Amino acid sequence: MEYTEVTISTVTQGAELISDLLMRLGAAGTQILDRADLPDPAKPTANWELMDQSVIDAMPEDVQVKAWFDEETLQKALPVLREELSAMKNHTPPLGTLSLSLQGVKEEDWSENWKQYYKPFRIGKHMVVKPTWEDFDLLPDDLLIEIDPGMAFGTGTHETTAMCVTLIEKYYKSGSLLDVGTGSGILAIAAARLGAQDIYAVDIDPDAVRVARENVEHNGLEKVIDVQQGDLLQGLSRTFDFAVANILAPVICMLAAPLKKHLQPGGVFVCSGIIKEAENDVREALDNAGYIIDEVCHQGDWVAFACHI
Repeated sequence: MEYTEVTISTVTQGAELISDLLMRLGAAGTQILDRADLPDPAKPTANWELMDQSVIDAMPEDVQVKAWFDEETLQKALPVLREELSAMKNHTPPLGTLSLSLQGVKEEDWSENWKQYYKPFRIGKHMVVKPTWEDFDLLPDDLLIEIDPGMAFGTGTHETTAMCVTLIEKYYKSGSLLDVGTGSGILAIAAARLGAQDIYAVDIDPDAVRVARENVEHNGLEKVIDVQQGDLLQGLSRTFDFAVANILAPVICMLAAPLKKHLQPGGVFVCSGIIKEAENDVREALDNAGYIIDEVCHQGDWVAFACHI
């Protein structure tokens, strides 16, 4: 099948917003190309694996969000996309040029090529995240998460994910866990590797739910993680000891108060996906909802909170 590749130039802060927009407009998949997501081979640290310089050299200078549309969907999506991009040009802080380009491609050309940018990496103290098609030699204390991110992904090394895993490692002690906006399921699987035995993971995107279920099964965690399609907390009747949400700041602000009803007394809430310019908004929403903030983490342009009730 012939597809059209849509490419939008932006900055790190705009990548997730644009990816989400493209998926809502019917893209078959999205890809974020951001040099900030890749390790610098000249500066190896404990949190990164070495990557060949040629992979980094092949990355665009700008942050690019790519998406693939069939012809019928594209014709419906383009007017809305152009209108949304025009509105985003007034965003503070600026989201880059937001230039739009189109290119025809065959399905097989894009359905596999994105994998070259997704490599094994370390997050937290013990987690190793490895795509299913890559090999990796584990150390004795490593906890392995094997992920096939599907077609809606960054490189998987985003600061928001790393901070969430670090905070889960630090604050999760025992009990049930809720993962709101699970995406590929990486945070739910990380919690399971840390000992959680009762995890409910929800996402509004049916493709994300499918990918998360496949990843849960691949990691042998079907009896531990229940992945369901749903809109945030809608229809949820039970309570949890711990909750995590790696989603956009406005959604976290909206989610904070109603989530309290689904947390046990003393329950912990870890949230990220927050650009630094929205830190005070999220802090205010958490304060107003009655959370006690335990820790605020910063990495690059991103912020994460750990708090409890």
